[in-house]
Amino acid sequence: MLRECGLAHKTIIFVLDEFDLFTQGKQRLLYSLLDAMQCVTSQAVVIGVSCRLNGWLKSAYWVVERVISCNVHRVVDVLVDGYLNLQVSVEILNLFLRVYAKNANVEQCLLVFEKMLRNQLLPDVKNCNRILRSLRDRNMVAKAREVYRMMGEVGIKPSIVTYNTMLDSFCREGEVQQALDLLSEMQRKERYPNDVTYNILINGLSKKGEFNLARGLIGEMLNKGLEVSAYTYNPLIYGYCEKGMVVEALGLGVEMEIRGVSPIVSTYNTFIYALCQQGRASEARQWFSVMLKKNLVPDIRSYNTLIYGYCRLGNTNDAFSLLHDLRTGDIFPTVVTYNTIMDGLCGKGELEDAMQLKDEMTRCGISPDVFTYTILVHGSCKAGNLLLAKELFDEMLHKGLEPDSVAYTTRIAGELRLGDILKACKLQEEMSVKGFPPDIIIYNVFVDGIAKLGNLEEATELLHKMVGDGLMPDHVTYTSVIHAYLEFGNLKKARELFDEMISKEISPTVVTYTVLIHAHAGKGRLELAHMYFSEMQQKSILPNVITYNALINGLCTYRRINEAYSYFAEMKARGIGPNKYTYTILINENCDLGNWQEVSRLFKEMLDKRIQPDSLTYSAMLKNLGKDCKSHAIEYLDFIILGDEETSVIAAGEADRAVMVHFGFGPTSYLGKHKSLCAFPDNTKLYCSKHDFIRAV
Repeated sequence: MLRECGLAHKTIIFVLDEFDLFTQGKQRLLYSLLDAMQCVTSQAVVIGVSCRLNGWLKSAYWVVERVISCNVHRVVDVLVDGYLNLQVSVEILNLFLRVYAKNANVEQCLLVFEKMLRNQLLPDVKNCNRILRSLRDRNMVAKAREVYRMMGEVGIKPSIVTYNTMLDSFCREGEVQQALDLLSEMQRKERYPNDVTYNILINGLSKKGEFNLARGLIGEMLNKGLEVSAYTYNPLIYGYCEKGMVVEALGLGVEMEIRGVSPIVSTYNTFIYALCQQGRASEARQWFSVMLKKNLVPDIRSYNTLIYGYCRLGNTNDAFSLLHDLRTGDIFPTVVTYNTIMDGLCGKGELEDAMQLKDEMTRCGISPDVFTYTILVHGSCKAGNLLLAKELFDEMLHKGLEPDSVAYTTRIAGELRLGDILKACKLQEEMSVKGFPPDIIIYNVFVDGIAKLGNLEEATELLHKMVGDGLMPDHVTYTSVIHAYLEFGNLKKARELFDEMISKEISPTVVTYTVLIHAHAGKGRLELAHMYFSEMQQKSILPNVITYNALINGLCTYRRINEAYSYFAEMKARGIGPNKYTYTILINENCDLGNWQEVSRLFKEMLDKRIQPDSLTYSAMLKNLGKDCKSHAIEYLDFIILGDEETSVIAAGEADRAVMVHFGFGPTSYLGKHKSLCAFPDNTKLYCSKHDFIRAV
């Protein structure tokens, strides 16, 4: 009836309102009236009446949501034009702002906000904050800055939430100086920062690498009696770790403990990841254990990160042990867990085991994804099994998984590794048809692959051709070609390309410097190697374990062992853990010099750090057996045979290979051929204790 008698609706509303009938259980009638009214002015009246009900906010909020869902945005204009009294209009307009912000309708928020200001109707600061948050979340920092300015011009006083939202907006955009300026403004206006304010700024500064400023703000917080928490320290810890400054990061962990700040799971996860990145999986495992002792429950990221650390070192046994813990615990492994172990297996050339793991994950109800297949395709190509690589690629397509650029690039890299440039080019054409035009990554793969095949001039031409295709070579492109020239002994051309790289303002990385150091140190040009080592640090490029190994190896090769040890000490002081190659280099040199006591010390240290020796390590120790060094060889054999059970298991396979090669036993296992070591351990112990090497063998 109301739809047919539009002229009567105002009278009906007036009567119901005048006699307070809405408060007598008649709210349903209000909602029916809203649906019946076709005129926006009438709908505005209904909203206004709803505001006068007991508990008006809930009713009015419902009505505003109903109006917005019907796209009747013109009600705002009626309210702005003053159809209702001023106080009610402002309250309802604030309600519109709140609902628009809740629905993430930034455009309508801004329209209402600007209309209100033009008509001298001031939104409350809470709604202004909602608008600023919406703009921040959309990365519309310029617009947020404009809204903040307009608030100031009309006299809306910012709250601490306003300031914190603007600070977060600036920090997300990397504009930390503007954030610091705003902090100064807060302090001038006696708007005192809280712990959230400082946490936001510390996060922003840490992301920009401004660690000293960030630490200074922690000091300010403490001086002002503000609470520091894991959320204060975590961004700074993460920033240090991202830059490879693990010693500083771990130092902050100690500082947290001293100040009574409890690290949380994400704090430990950051430590674990940083240590794993540096090949220090055993130390990472210790932090994992600390977490458990503090009754913190590791999450799937904790497990996946530690699994990654083990796999990165080729230690898939411990990775599988963690997978077993997941299977038997309350945390379920994910596709990332399986992918990480498969990648580790493929890296060791254990493709068959990786394929079996893929089948197992499928049986457990975890579907392989594009990354699973990409890892296996890469492993197949690396093993030279291109037929399997193609089968896996086709299986991925059959399962409805669209190969991404990484999957294609992996196959192309495999073809180039086998020298089939034509096949690689065909795959690249197919890739383009599928919507993946050549980018910097695919160019880098071709440049690297062609350079490794010895086609250095062609690789250099391709590097310069990129520019014609609108792509700028990056540090990877140049490093690939520089490395190839170094490998082929052309140090002069490598230096020319390095200078060209610098002239184009392309910053070299730790990899670039490491290949230069390795080549020059290997050729005995140690002064130039030292020069590159110093230069990289002057540019704040931190050396890694491979960089140190390159220098130490060069110094040992040319009998400068004292200098080698100084670098060995330096890397440990910097928190860069030596790996099996570091120890093997030093063990080999000390064997050549006859420093058997030092060899023994290094080997013990290696085992104490849970670093697995390999066949090269054992070969180095056994190579001088014919030089009247039998007693020392016995000591190493004691380690292998009589060491603790876990060490024996770890060492046996590699020692077996080394001894087999040294004595020329052929393909039959040394431990299998000389069964006295396994079948008669007591006899073996007796011979070893008497240093009767011949009988022990």
